[in-house]
Amino acid sequence: MVAIPLTLARRAPASGAASAEPDATARGALVDRFGRVHRDLRISLTDRCSLRCTYCMPEQGNEWLARSSILTLDEIVRVAGAAAAAGVTTFRLTGGEPLLRADIVEVVRRLAEITSPDGAPVQIAMTTNGIRLPEFLPELKAAGLHRLNISIDTLRRDRFHELTRRDRLDDVLEGIAAAAASGLRPLKLNAVAMRGVNDDELVDLVEFAIAHDAQMRFIEQMPLDAGHTWDRMSMVTRDEILEALGARWALAPVPGRGGAPAERWLLDGGPDTVGVIASVTAPFCGDCDRLRLTADGQLRNCLFSTSEYDLLPTLRPSQEAETEAESGDGIDRMLRACVAGKLPGHAINDPSFLQPVRGMNAIGG
Repeated sequence: MVAIPLTLARRAPASGAASAEPDATARGALVDRFGRVHRDLRISLTDRCSLRCTYCMPEQGNEWLARSSILTLDEIVRVAGAAAAAGVTTFRLTGGEPLLRADIVEVVRRLAEITSPDGAPVQIAMTTNGIRLPEFLPELKAAGLHRLNISIDTLRRDRFHELTRRDRLDDVLEGIAAAAASGLRPLKLNAVAMRGVNDDELVDLVEFAIAHDAQMRFIEQMPLDAGHTWDRMSMVTRDEILEALGARWALAPVPGRGGAPAERWLLDGGPDTVGVIASVTAPFCGDCDRLRLTADGQLRNCLFSTSEYDLLPTLRPSQEAETEAESGDGIDRMLRACVAGKLPGHAINDPSFLQPVRGMNAIGG
């Protein structure tokens, strides 16, 4: 295993540059050139994971981020505080696997203490494989965690082992049971739909989610694997997912999606629902309100972006730049530069599309 820093980022604009914004109180929300208001920051805590899912990571030879580049708790809180001051209302903790971070409970506690400019508390969510939830969930809930998304692509032990390269299905199921008993709602279960892998389990997965008072969400497989082996033909499309579910339930669309990545349908009139995240065949870029912070301090304005905005010089400044860094203006300027550079869409369906250098585990879900 090799630890490397990734260098494809842009530096913060100089404080005296002509493009610099006015003081923070006059800047307002994070609005891009297309009128999208950004209220969601995905914070990756690590690129490490306890599984090796085939659509995400190779089994061997992973090039891990250098430990010296991983953001500290205080650095994460500084970025989150600046984001909240600019109108971000939700922080979603991702990875890799966020529960592998030793200070995960304190991360949640410190972030949950952040408030918006009007004094309202922020929302703290987490996406996890669930393996360590029974160990940490009581403390996480007490620290201020509000919502959970748990990944579960198959209910069959042989398939789980083949797909994740680890025999940990029982641990994931125990994590889901702990989440269901915790009272944290809404509870969402995520599955990547893959042709010839789990496309015959779609109904079973929905029924499993219902039994755990959770919403099942199916995700179209995206070109985010570290090995760059994604094949469009292996992807199960939104329409195919709905056709399979429609053979079991009457589906009725739920209105008012807003900036949510998942379209939702009522099952037989409700109250149970199912979601589909169709980033490839039905992109929702026009309503995207998300930014991403990688574990090594890079801001990304799109999951599929090929460029990043480097916060490390602002978070770990030279001595002469310390005053500005302590004020938070440098972080705010970088957030706004990142938002200003956001494109109208990810262009997956354009012949010019280039897959990101990072794999999903290094970007953050």
